Amino acid sequence: MHLKARNMAFGGLLLALTVICMVLGSVIETGTLFLLAAASFFVGIVLREFGRKTGVAFYLAGVLLGGIAAPNKFYVATYGAMGIYILGIEFAWGRLGSWNADIRKKTVVMWVIRYAIFNIIYLPAVLFLQKLLFGSVLSAWATAGILAAGQAGLWLYDGAYRYVQREMWGKMRGRFLNL
Repeated sequence: MHLKARNMAFGGLLLALTVICMVLGSVIETGTLFLLAAASFFVGIVLREFGRKTGVAFYLAGVLLGGIAAPNKFYVATYGAMGIYILGIEFAWGRLGSWNADIRKKTVVMWVIRYAIFNIIYLPAVLFLQKLLFGSVLSAWATAGILAAGQAGLWLYDGAYRYVQREMWGKMRGRFLNL
């Protein structure tokens, strides 16, 4: 019983940090993507520590509370897309764990899955929501540039997420969870 209460309290603190990051993204405009990425990383922490159902519930709670508290709803949608990406790659990694193959093959498959999940989210947004995102319809060259920049951005975002999970959270988790 005590362990569940501690886990719930820890999840609540992470949810509060998630919403604070979304709200601060509206206040500190130059750090918006950094803060939204940090908020979405909490989804992965909760999913890895407490399981899939809790991770999905945490993600949904973050979107709902962000929708209530954050002044800029576009940032909540961005957090939502980043959180969906984190959920997708974590579910895929869980499925690949039972696959009997060498690590190089798993790594290649995982990168294909990462880019597939990202592009399922990113391509429709850039191609069909240009007026909302950019204020006008972009030229073909500008659209191609935005699409290419997104692919490079994914590489940076995913690298940062893996670093946070492996190095930062890997070293801090024992202090917070006493596991």
